[in-house]
Amino acid sequence: MDRWQNRVAVISGASSGIGAACARLLVAAGLQVVGLARRTDRLEQLRQSLPAEQRMRFHQHKCDVSQELQVDTAFEWIEKELGGIDVLINNAGIVLGGQLIDMPTKDINNILQTNLMGSIYCTKLAASSMRRRQVAGHLIFVNSTAGVAGYKPDPADESLNAYTPSKFALTAVQEICRQELINQGSKIKTTSINPGWVATEIVPDETKAKLGEVILQADDVAQAVLYALSTPPHTQVEQITLRAVGEYF
Repeated sequence: MDRWQNRVAVISGASSGIGAACARLLVAAGLQVVGLARRTDRLEQLRQSLPAEQRMRFHQHKCDVSQELQVDTAFEWIEKELGGIDVLINNAGIVLGGQLIDMPTKDINNILQTNLMGSIYCTKLAASSMRRRQVAGHLIFVNSTAGVAGYKPDPADESLNAYTPSKFALTAVQEICRQELINQGSKIKTTSINPGWVATEIVPDETKAKLGEVILQADDVAQAVLYALSTPPHTQVEQITLRAVGEYF
């Protein structure tokens, strides 16, 4: 991780769960971390929870990634205050209940705007910053096993409705970015992290109770992110699929 010392990592959805776990690990590893989230009070709580010597490396900015203007404003602030982006962790995501064929279109749009378009908005700006400064950066997509071909949830479980299409699409976004960057002669890496069930706030309590110990923790996913970042400049980890031992799907 030496080459990332004092480099700037931007994490969307950093106020809790996987995003917060990534922020803690990367700040401890010596990076300057910018946490983006809607809940600024939670970002401040995260900052205060860090050891005193690490707090100065954690920066925060209110941003709903489903809103392109807010993303533009946040990234302009990062460019001005910190000089650019070296690592992007697309983590923000939401899950809403219901069946795809019955749920309100508004709910479907909210899922797609956050999980898919939010990642695209951030990726475009981060990649632009890296290319402009000729930085061999890293674009990371916190995806899901729902975005892996062949995914089939238990028929007894609630449908993941638009969440699954949003993650399948995110898999395609990562691959297209990889191809386009190669064609441009860029050394920017892309990685998709595909965890199964993770014990975060977006997973209902009844689902956590049903899974019991067969569930990942946010730190498990953050460690996978750290591994992808820690690989040598000539090595690209394109995908990591991560499930708890005993998880069938």
